[in-house]
Amino acid sequence: MYRLAGLANPRQAQAFIDYMASRGIELVLAPEPEGRFALWLEDIQYQVEAEAELNHFLANPYDPKYQAASWQVADTRTARFSYRNPSLIKMVKAQAGPFTLLVMGVTIGIYILWLLGMQQEVFSAAHFPLMDGDQWQLWRFFSHALIHFSAVHIIFNCLWWWLLGGQLELQRGSSKLVQLFLVSALVSGFAQFWFYGPNFGGLSGVVYALMGYIWWMGWLAPERGLAIPKSYVVFMLVWLVLGFADIVGMSVANMAHLFGLLTGCALALFDAKLGSAK
Repeated sequence: MYRLAGLANPRQAQAFIDYMASRGIELVLAPEPEGRFALWLEDIQYQVEAEAELNHFLANPYDPKYQAASWQVADTRTARFSYRNPSLIKMVKAQAGPFTLLVMGVTIGIYILWLLGMQQEVFSAAHFPLMDGDQWQLWRFFSHALIHFSAVHIIFNCLWWWLLGGQLELQRGSSKLVQLFLVSALVSGFAQFWFYGPNFGGLSGVVYALMGYIWWMGWLAPERGLAIPKSYVVFMLVWLVLGFADIVGMSVANMAHLFGLLTGCALALFDAKLGSAK
């Protein structure tokens, strides 16, 4: 399945679903947060045609042909609106590219080992280098981002990674997401190590870099198609401040968050103003 678009008006969305049904293309309407409704395309082979028709529909949603299509298919529906949630696996895959899914899979696999009692082995193998000879084990500069210490920790980070990393990979390609992951894991890891030592882990520094990158690209180069809801930005910035205020009741990698955010913003500035990204 492929998420085609999100609309605020379910009646309008249903009109488009009816029109596409009259053309033999099946869409599914599913509710989303903040009162929106997603249009999911059942068969990806019709993606180009469906996107072209959607653009025509959004430009003129009151064209009589859409009303006519609704009347045409009315007798085949048992209810005026049909809401059906796509399967979780299909929805996750539809909103993410291969690198997004790879990182999620490895992160979850490592956390399963953690739950099975291999905490010492996992941390010893993947922690940020102590600079006591293990700095030549280059994977450590990045693998620390894949370690998580609690269910809340991994759920929070994997959700944001999927939302933001998936968007970036689908819009700009896997190479851009790999670049941002490597650079932000390196910079945020060094910052956290410099101020607090090696006892940290998690994707949050990378997540903040993603947030900063998409936020600033949406501001500096909106034509590139990247955007993040203001509510997400406000939440992440408030969480950053609360972490430094030490009132969240848990250990927080504050410097990884801060330097991850700064790294993402800096990369966005480079890509928008100086780079050759299109």
